[in-house]
Amino acid sequence: MQRKHNHQLVSAAKTLRKNMTKEERHLWYDYLRSHPVRFLRQKVLGKYIADFYSAEACLVIELDGSGHYTDEKMQHDTERTKFLENYGLRVIRIPNNEVNSNFRGVCEYIDLVIEQSLSQLR
Repeated sequence: MQRKHNHQLVSAAKTLRKNMTKEERHLWYDYLRSHPVRFLRQKVLGKYIADFYSAEACLVIELDGSGHYTDEKMQHDTERTKFLENYGLRVIRIPNNEVNSNFRGVCEYIDLVIEQSLSQLR
């Protein structure tokens, strides 16, 4: 992976942690923060900042708002996912509206993905 501590990205990640979206706050404070598998938020990974990252599960969770569904942003997200997958990370993308309307289902899905990831690592 590229240099881990790009100072421009570290500063941006700190800003993003302080200014999380409503959906990021909900997922973090109501689920991931106390999850038995440790997650970090707004983690610098190479040339990108991941919304949520678990080193133990080799997992990146991205929450996508409506801006992620333009052709340009979808292409950027595809490139970003490929970049992270090249380092053995699994990337899952969850639409913000799912966090808002089906929070329990989102949490169950994340648990399933974590379980699959951990079983593949053993």
